[in-house]
Amino acid sequence: MSETTKTISRDQFKILGKSVEKMESIARPSLTFWKEAWRRIRLNRVAYFSLILLVAYVLLAIIAPLVSPYKFDQQDASAMREGFSAAHWLGTDNLGRDLWVRVWMGARVSLAIGFIAAIINTVIGTILGGFCGFYGGKLDMLVMRIIDVIYGIPSLIVCILVMVVLGPGIQSLIVAMVVVGWTGTCRFTRGEVYRIKEQDFVAAARVMGEPTFKIIMREIIPNIMGLLITNLTMAIPGAIFQEAFLSYIGLGIAPPNASWGVLAKEGAKMLQVAPHMLFVPAFFICTTVLALNQLGNGMRDAFDPRLRGTE
Repeated sequence: MSETTKTISRDQFKILGKSVEKMESIARPSLTFWKEAWRRIRLNRVAYFSLILLVAYVLLAIIAPLVSPYKFDQQDASAMREGFSAAHWLGTDNLGRDLWVRVWMGARVSLAIGFIAAIINTVIGTILGGFCGFYGGKLDMLVMRIIDVIYGIPSLIVCILVMVVLGPGIQSLIVAMVVVGWTGTCRFTRGEVYRIKEQDFVAAARVMGEPTFKIIMREIIPNIMGLLITNLTMAIPGAIFQEAFLSYIGLGIAPPNASWGVLAKEGAKMLQVAPHMLFVPAFFICTTVLALNQLGNGMRDAFDPRLRGTE
């Protein structure tokens, strides 16, 4: 028995179990936070399609009026209230103006107002919320009481009052939206800064003698940047819809200039005669707002660190 055991060498055995090389190998390349977020957005088909649709709308708003044979205010008495055709892809309005070019001229106004107002609101809200959350005290109390007063008045009434004072126009619309639009971002940022300012890396920055402004801008704000971008994406649809509503009730862009709200207002008057005049701008308003909401949901999931590595 002992002689048989001696003749068995180690080479005759095959070691089974965990592979050290496989365990130490990198399954996929290391990605930065932004690259990982972009990868997750691309994996989310609904959010990725929404992004492509929004990019297409922006490009058409820039290019379509330039290459169209019609001008947005060009009237044609012989082509009034025409339906879809080869000459007029989206038909014409009650003055014979081509709806294709007017829709994309309106997209320039509506998208520009939505994006600009949302960005300004985000910047103002982030700065005020950051300082209120970091310093607290009298500044925090003052800003929070101002927000409480603004919240106590319906935002639509405030916008209408501002528009009545300033008159119709793009600048007036943006000012009206900014007056009430920064409050939500300010409260959100304040809460996040309250949570983050007690973290160890902020304490280390204080010990190293960094100024407060640099701590807020370099240490705190970048850590909530993903949430701020998501909040911005979700705020743009509200601004677009608000512009459309104000233009619909006559407080927005003055004709013959076009916006989606102006087109919807003109189409509502001709609903029984030429329903396409209302359905066309309504379609673009709805698809844009829906795409922005779906993109915002996708970005919220992509920037959420709790969901990383679950796929």
